[in-house]
Amino acid sequence: MDITISVRNLVKIYKVGPEKVVALAGVSFDVQKGEICCILGTSGSGKSTLLNMLAGLEKPTAGEILIDGTSIGKLSEKKITKWRQQNIGFVFQSYNLIPGLTALENVAMPLVFRGVNRRRRKRLAQVMLIMVGLGRRMRHRASQMSGGQQQRVGIARAFVSSPRIVFADEPTGNLDSRTTKDVMELMVKMSKKHNHSLILVTHDSQIAAYADRIITLSDGMVTSDRRNEKAGIQNLHTERIAK
Repeated sequence: MDITISVRNLVKIYKVGPEKVVALAGVSFDVQKGEICCILGTSGSGKSTLLNMLAGLEKPTAGEILIDGTSIGKLSEKKITKWRQQNIGFVFQSYNLIPGLTALENVAMPLVFRGVNRRRRKRLAQVMLIMVGLGRRMRHRASQMSGGQQQRVGIARAFVSSPRIVFADEPTGNLDSRTTKDVMELMVKMSKKHNHSLILVTHDSQIAAYADRIITLSDGMVTSDRRNEKAGIQNLHTERIAK
């Protein structure tokens, strides 16, 4: 078993005035390399806090997160920033594209932080945009694209640097049902093609259905951790669409 993420007894407590709010209360689980894992929960369940912990955006109050053997909670701010640049891709609900840049420039941006030269950045970004079906939109800016097209740009940007892990935070929250289906199938296809671990965070059980595994959170605790037996059917459908 090739484990990419190992979470052990993770606790996060926030101080709000004199009160203490427990966001995570001893969460433990592992994620295998290439696995599509969904963190499912309602608002206030702790799923967004958990995402921030896994991405090294916040440090735990207690417990440990190991990613490929690195305890990310023990890294300095400088080291964790570099680690994210080298290992992580993000897909956001609100797309988070830089408005003044073209699709091509947005997708190439993560490669700048990796020190990739300009010619190679452009080539890799072009290939990725073609893969997500935006070969004719490379020179378009965000204002010239639909929500679904912007999210495709976001997916291309997340995967362009071949990250170990891609985090998708409510990736279809601003999309209609048809575009949601297209975007989810695209992310599954990209993850399976490159054997990247994909962590989906959502409140929507229909989005969770695309994952190999569903971890449900409630009040900062894992209430369910199960394999999704229907995911294989969903992924097969995705492969047929891709063809």
